[in-house]
Amino acid sequence: MGLCFLAIDPVRAAGILFTAPYVVIEGVYVVPKDSALKSVEDIDHDGIRVAVAQGSAYDLYLTRALEHAQLVRRPSGPECTRQCSWRTSWEAAAGVRQPIAAFAQSRTDMRLIPGRFMAIEQAMGTPKGREASLPFLRNFIEEMKASGFVAREFKASGQGEAAVAPPAG
Repeated sequence: MGLCFLAIDPVRAAGILFTAPYVVIEGVYVVPKDSALKSVEDIDHDGIRVAVAQGSAYDLYLTRALEHAQLVRRPSGPECTRQCSWRTSWEAAAGVRQPIAAFAQSRTDMRLIPGRFMAIEQAMGTPKGREASLPFLRNFIEEMKASGFVAREFKASGQGEAAVAPPAG
């Protein structure tokens, strides 16, 4: 049986059966400190380039959601923030709140845009065609959330601010 831990996304759901989420992660933007971009709504305009990690949940989401801004894809999240030629390559970078916030806090020339552009629901999955395993996986995820295991492990890994997803309805 193949298993994965991925963000739930319609593109991925074409080939993957997902459990309910076990954690909800926020997608946020970072911009240069003196940027005119002040809100999430300011991003989707002509001439705005947004750096994203190629194939990430927020890349998939923003590909569907942004109508005017252009995505600039990089191999990874750290690659987006490591190349800080903001004025010539992009106006904002998108990513998961915790690493993007840590990046912004480590620099005096960057800041987070308030709010979030998406909630990334991280779940366990299995390839389509393996439906028989899905009830077990769904029960497992619910037990891990209810027992406090998910919260404890996030805290132990230094990600205590991650929001454990509510019980499946």
